Amino acid sequence: MAGLAGSSKLLRAMNTSATLALLLDRGTLTRADLRELTGLSKPTTSEVMRRLTEAGLAVVIGRTSGGPGPNAEIYAPNPRAGYAAAVSVRDTTETKRPALVGAVCDLTGAILARVETEIDLGDTDPAAAIGAVVGDLCARAGLTVDAIGHVQLGVPGSYDAVADTLHHIDIPGWSQPGLAAALAARIGARIGVDNDVNLAATAERSRGVAGAVDSFAVLWLGDEGLGLAIDLGGSVLRGARGGAGEIGYMPVGLATGVDLQDLIGGPAVRALAGAHGYPAASPEAAVAAAASGGGDAFLTELAGRIALALSAVAAVLDPPLVVLAGEVAQAGGRPLRDAVAAALGATPFDTPVEVTALTDDAVLLGALDAGLREVREALLGSLRHDT
Repeated sequence: MAGLAGSSKLLRAMNTSATLALLLDRGTLTRADLRELTGLSKPTTSEVMRRLTEAGLAVVIGRTSGGPGPNAEIYAPNPRAGYAAAVSVRDTTETKRPALVGAVCDLTGAILARVETEIDLGDTDPAAAIGAVVGDLCARAGLTVDAIGHVQLGVPGSYDAVADTLHHIDIPGWSQPGLAAALAARIGARIGVDNDVNLAATAERSRGVAGAVDSFAVLWLGDEGLGLAIDLGGSVLRGARGGAGEIGYMPVGLATGVDLQDLIGGPAVRALAGAHGYPAASPEAAVAAAASGGGDAFLTELAGRIALALSAVAAVLDPPLVVLAGEVAQAGGRPLRDAVAAALGATPFDTPVEVTALTDDAVLLGALDAGLREVREALLGSLRHDT
């Protein structure tokens, strides 16, 4: 950019990048809309849109009608100008075996294909497994793999980007170093790896109940695992080695060997439900049964345990909002939220609590959002550096 400073090329690159950013943000705009939003002159706006359409980054999708004067062309981002793929590692709904769930979207965020496949526990090459999912997605969407600009991976563990290593993941072979590098070499795209609950927080920020607050925390109450994500002003706190949010390992008491996973992890929730007369095949099924009526005692005791975890979060972070997410939280819905809010209100920390409103796979949605953001930033960056 230094060589462009003060030059017409710099201004042209800045104007083009800013215009595409507006199209990506707003979806559809006319040249009159763009002139109003950017302050550019009519000739400059026309030139910018000519460059964007010739570069295949914008398309005309129609014309205005019914108003005074000639009809105006309506512009939108070209959906085919970029693609992002997302793959989340989770248990299958039916068998509870580890699985890869993938989706691919175009530049507008429209999902073109989605797949789910169980992980072969005898195969210790995660890059091959993920690469196969991406290849399947592309085949279903009618794309070549080299069309994918970014692949975002969501994992039930922490990712150390410096060492390119996953920690706290219980799938054989997946903790070996070099996952992102091997996947990038196999696919040829940029690779992002993040904790699954962090990506769920990304979805809560863009699609859920947390869009209006400056910062928030997500407590993930899963079928098996427990996790925490911390959003500070739109940035997720990941820690020095990606381990921020591994709250399930936090000890409860001294020299007891008990941690929060033992209190509110999936197996603990199921055991507590059974003690209260709600035996079920899964913790979410037990919580759903209790929430449907008559399970106040069970929900109250569970909420007290959850409030114990949240009081530690509130004491350190004092977030404006805590979002309860994951299979157990979704099953409990409003009754569980109300019980947790009451239990937390009895502590010194009266932090607002909400339950997630996302009904789809929050991790996959967050991974798509993160991947799409990277694809869009790469496009904007290429325009800003256009010589």
